[in-house]
Amino acid sequence: MTNVATRLLSLILLLQSKPLWKAGALAEELNVSERTVHRYMEMLEEMGIPIYTERGPYGGFALLRGYKLPPLVFTAEEATVLYMGANLMEEVWGQVYKDAVTSVTAKLDNVLPDDLRQEVSLAQQSLVVSGLLAKDYRPWAPVMHTLRECIASRRAVRLTYRSFSLEETCRDVDPYALTFRGGLWYAVGYCHLRHDMRTFRIDRIQDVVPLHARFTIPSNFSAREYIQSAMRFEDKYTIAVHMKANIAPIIREHIGHWANLTEHDDGSVTVRFGVSGLDWATGWVLSYGRAAKVLEPPELVERVKTESEAIAARYKELTTDIENT
Repeated sequence: MTNVATRLLSLILLLQSKPLWKAGALAEELNVSERTVHRYMEMLEEMGIPIYTERGPYGGFALLRGYKLPPLVFTAEEATVLYMGANLMEEVWGQVYKDAVTSVTAKLDNVLPDDLRQEVSLAQQSLVVSGLLAKDYRPWAPVMHTLRECIASRRAVRLTYRSFSLEETCRDVDPYALTFRGGLWYAVGYCHLRHDMRTFRIDRIQDVVPLHARFTIPSNFSAREYIQSAMRFEDKYTIAVHMKANIAPIIREHIGHWANLTEHDDGSVTVRFGVSGLDWATGWVLSYGRAAKVLEPPELVERVKTESEAIAARYKELTTDIENT
């Protein structure tokens, strides 16, 4: 029953958020069936909540104009979610939302009873999320702030962007969204230089200037779907690397969902995974030195061999230079 009560409350809040809702949209938000939504509507009407229903293809559900919920009372779990959500925003966004995080937690402190605040404090001490960022984005806080404002106001921007190959380009972009993925921030938008959608790593943006030009985001655009599609790479190679027994515990500890392990009787393991290119795989193998032996593909065997010989030659030259000084 508690779950139903929570969904009924969520349903009222959704109805308050915009004038008209389709049953399908409400079902998707609440993760229930449309039939369940209709049942919830009947329950709200029985409770005296003024629901307006309009039939037909352009119809839907709405709250009677002017109806508002009384001030909310939070449970300990709900208040914990709000506090931790605020802290998570600060962890991910840094300075961009720091003032808002300070403000919202101060407001919660003022409205929560002492006993509830103590309960939330204990929960926060035992539920800690940290270290999400692999990179310190404080130097790029002004860039992210400008992009966020231009996304909200639908204003185009002029980016000075440095690619992976260190090539700098100046391009006008309609910024649609900011997205955080794999420890890195990206801006997603339409690039007028390339005449297509593009993603831009925030830490490669050298400068951003708001423009007077306005834009409209296509109604069917989803930043989540686009970034998942844009960063989905086809595996061109299947990598197999044998790791000696002395390094196997480290491999077991650090290998995630992206690789498969085959255990051997002598304690060694074979790691298998797919990649779209060999640059990263070459560096990964070399990082384990003589403990790693590439089994396949032959192209990776040759690249690791060539790089190893080049490294050995370089250090041989360095030793010779030292001896001659």
